[in-house]
Amino acid sequence: MTSPFRFGINMLAPPDRSAWAAQCRTAESIGFDVLLVPDHLGMPAPFPSLVAAAEATERPRVGTFVLNAGLWNPALLAREVATTDRLTGGRLELGLGAGYVKAEHDEAGLPFGTPGERVDALARLVTELERLLNDPAREPAPAQSPLPLLLGGNGDRLLRLAARHARIAAFTAARQVPGAAPGTLGLIAPEALAERLAVYREFEAGRVRPAELNLLVQKVEITGDRRAAAERLAELGPGLSVDQLLDHPGLLLGTAAQIAEQLRAHRERFGFSYFTVLSPDMRAFAPVLEELGGH
Repeated sequence: MTSPFRFGINMLAPPDRSAWAAQCRTAESIGFDVLLVPDHLGMPAPFPSLVAAAEATERPRVGTFVLNAGLWNPALLAREVATTDRLTGGRLELGLGAGYVKAEHDEAGLPFGTPGERVDALARLVTELERLLNDPAREPAPAQSPLPLLLGGNGDRLLRLAARHARIAAFTAARQVPGAAPGTLGLIAPEALAERLAVYREFEAGRVRPAELNLLVQKVEITGDRRAAAERLAELGPGLSVDQLLDHPGLLLGTAAQIAEQLRAHRERFGFSYFTVLSPDMRAFAPVLEELGGH
């Protein structure tokens, strides 16, 4: 059975209320299903941004994409999550990740740790949040029970964690670029992404309800020359050939009709039905949503 499409937009909140509300309403009018905000120091706080997004709109769900586990205390985060879910009328989707920017942890005075230690911290956070948010005696309680959980990453341990706990398994299809500054990510090959998905499906075997699969789209470009666009965007995938870039679900290049067909093909090949677009590409994606109609 083919899963229906959903499309999220990962947005940076403007500095004032009216501009943020206008941006959220624009995303809703274009047809996005989920309004998402990232979690980085130096950017607006996610939960107040989501409450304001929900107040400005009627239809879309709202979510974090994604919280950095090492920056959050479980009990305090549970309070934030429950309150936000109630204030948004049960529209919250909670996205969590292990974190990848050491400078942010340094600025916050919190340990960054090794990749394994960061996944350990995420696993503890997930376990504690499930206990706290599902405790009927605890206040405040979220409007949704259970609250939808998205877990993002590509490593084996994180994929196993997502297979056990997440309603949505999110893939970045990117990795740290060797020799580049920490936090600099580059696209992995489509073949490597397919391998990661195969590993995830092994971990997920036996689940009554498979998770929804999400992919972060790095770039959307409406163009009549896909190859020229891929050549110009080669820096997004160091070491990948132009053909690999053209075949990559994290790059959506072409006419609106071509991109709509690419999305259908990526859903068939990889299983992705939930795609997250970055806010600079919000308007570029509008004709694609029109082409897909009701998705």
